[in-house]
Amino acid sequence: MTQSKRETERKYEAPSDATAAWLPDLRGVGGIESVVDQGTQHLDAVYYDTGNLQLARTAATLRRRTGGSDAGWHLKLPLSGDSREEVQAPLSECVPDALRELVLSRTRGADLRPVVRIRATRGVRQLVGSDGVSLAELSIDAVRAEPLRAPGTLASWSEIEVELATDTDHALLDAVDGALGEMGIGRARNSSKLARALEETGVGTPRVPDERAQLATPGSVGEEVLRYLNERICTLVNLDPAVRRGLPDAVHKMRTTCRRLRSVLRSYRSVLDREVTDPVREELKWLSGELGAERDQEVLRERLSEGIETLSGELVLGAVSARLQIWDAGNTTEARRRVLDALDSARYLALLKHLAALTERPPLRAKGARQPNGVMAKAILKEDGRLTDRMAYALEIPAGTERDRALHEARKAAKKTRYATEPARDSVGKPAVRLGKRVKAVQQVLGEHQDSVVARDALRKVALRAHAAGEPGFTWGLLYGREQAAADQAERELQPAWARASRRGLRKTFTN
Repeated sequence: MTQSKRETERKYEAPSDATAAWLPDLRGVGGIESVVDQGTQHLDAVYYDTGNLQLARTAATLRRRTGGSDAGWHLKLPLSGDSREEVQAPLSECVPDALRELVLSRTRGADLRPVVRIRATRGVRQLVGSDGVSLAELSIDAVRAEPLRAPGTLASWSEIEVELATDTDHALLDAVDGALGEMGIGRARNSSKLARALEETGVGTPRVPDERAQLATPGSVGEEVLRYLNERICTLVNLDPAVRRGLPDAVHKMRTTCRRLRSVLRSYRSVLDREVTDPVREELKWLSGELGAERDQEVLRERLSEGIETLSGELVLGAVSARLQIWDAGNTTEARRRVLDALDSARYLALLKHLAALTERPPLRAKGARQPNGVMAKAILKEDGRLTDRMAYALEIPAGTERDRALHEARKAAKKTRYATEPARDSVGKPAVRLGKRVKAVQQVLGEHQDSVVARDALRKVALRAHAAGEPGFTWGLLYGREQAAADQAERELQPAWARASRRGLRKTFTN
């Protein structure tokens, strides 16, 4: 069983001769009224990683620690700024399966082995506000690091850590930072003890040369595309633990990341060899599909629940909410199983390895060495042409099932056009940004229309079950009618949105 918390902290260099009894006085800084001595702790941690330090390279750490108030296994995952998420598991001899799964997107199935042992003698002080509540913890660590994986040297140093308490305003961290700076105490050069230990013991360093930059011509379209792909791949890797734990919106973000990767690999086939990228695109399509069942169910559940909540009491006939809960429970359980099965599969591991290879050994074509503007503008306009064709076809078809399908295809084309503009924002500039925004507006209208199509299909199925059970169908029919009205409204909004997005003058700026 695991539990998690968000930690926000900064590390600082301390004098080499500092001891646990030495700590700067911060009374009067940022609302700190008193400093309370919490004594001394003796911490002993063994850090685990893969043979090529893949956890450290992706700013994650996994350790088994004894001593202190939170002995056990700790997995730290990067968040934005000074924050990280720490997932804890009870103390055991081997890496807990739950934590091993959470780092799978980083290790890609490689073995986890002890790499370094870090022991620290820690002097702890609580920084307390006027109401007697702890605002932060200030500690000084006398650190000793020992390599475990290969011959190396022992290392030792002292450092200060300031960690905010839960719900403490981040401004306190800035205030303490300023006060320490005035005392001549600067930030630590490493963001974690592990990074410094790896470097100073000679085990290795997570700061490796950027292979993408070495293999792509500087300033080229290849470099631009690879930079975008690398960012999206990192996003997918970082989202994996959140998806496994069922955190809010994680599935949606991971599915969208798959679509972005797949779309850009298609749009920039002139830059990257499609014999390499097309199989990756197919696997991204598979993963997106496995994630889609859970995401689509989330959207449907929220949409239908909101629809019921907006009805006045006399319009809700029968056990409508109960029927919806029964329908949702069965579909959600199955969808969740599909997601976890996919993430635990050998197919997913193979996809992660292929994605890593795209930026580590990029299959660049000759055109990848060209300047980005012309190549990217051409790729964007090509996707935009497909969108124009699909919109023209959809708008000519009479209302009905075929038109619904055509509008859905147009929506997918709008997404591809929008995603094609994203890697080009730095090089192509404002034309790409403007087109992306206007196409997004079309995509959103088409999305509302498609959500209504899916909702109507679900309402019909639920209504049939209710009818078979002898329950009234009035409310389901009313909701169906509302969804039809929402689709009609979306179609009315589509024409002006498309007119703005398809302005000829906007496209001319790509070729001027």
